[in-house]
Amino acid sequence: MGLKGVVLAGGSGSRLFPLTLVTNKHLLPVYDRPMIFYPLQTLVEMGCREVLVVVGGRSVGDILELLHDGSDLGLSLTYRYQRGALGIAHAIGLAREFAGDDPIAIVLGDNIVHGSLREFAEAFTSSDAEAGAVLTVVADPQRFGVAEFDGDGNLVGFEEKPERPKSQLIPIGVYLFRPPVFEVIETLSPSARGEFEITDVLNAFLARGSLIHTVLVGDWQDAGTIGALLASSSFTASFAAESPIHTAEGIEAVEAEPVDVKRARP
Repeated sequence: MGLKGVVLAGGSGSRLFPLTLVTNKHLLPVYDRPMIFYPLQTLVEMGCREVLVVVGGRSVGDILELLHDGSDLGLSLTYRYQRGALGIAHAIGLAREFAGDDPIAIVLGDNIVHGSLREFAEAFTSSDAEAGAVLTVVADPQRFGVAEFDGDGNLVGFEEKPERPKSQLIPIGVYLFRPPVFEVIETLSPSARGEFEITDVLNAFLARGSLIHTVLVGDWQDAGTIGALLASSSFTASFAAESPIHTAEGIEAVEAEPVDVKRARP
């Protein structure tokens, strides 16, 4: 039973206006490559070879033109369209047919991880856990979903963007689930902001006693705001050479692939 991957690359990117008025935010450059390359690399490092890209908003065709079938990245890619900004949990729900009976790893399309998650992915797939979350410490947890712990250090809940955070640990936007996640998502109601929240999904699995977590050993950056986008380029410049990308020498090499006309005839 192999681990499949899902990148969530929909949404309007409103926090990055005006940059995203005419393009999908996951196509914006972060140092030497489009933003979406980073979550894809995270999934490769976790052991995924089949990946679903959930797209939405603007420039969907440009994402397909950039990534094609994924073979240049060592992946097999498929795509699913999300209508509207309905939240992370809703986007995960679109992966039901793709996942089948296999576990899935979810990475948000604006997340950049520098550090290995392979061990955690392997621990999840070899366990009976139904959900997994990767946490990290941040200085401004009120901007995120925040993890809550009891006096014994046990994870007991997640709260979405609280005014008074109960810890500085947040889920970074890397999640692992087994197929029961789709049943949980069906039970959710939209939050006050009209979205299906990932924190509700995580809390449901915590209540079932079937969620495991890890604290990232490494560094993390999201690129979802103007300031974060700038910081992300500086952040990735320090390690981009560890996973070089191979680009074409000239424009002719990135045009449509040549077709054998004789073979193409019906």
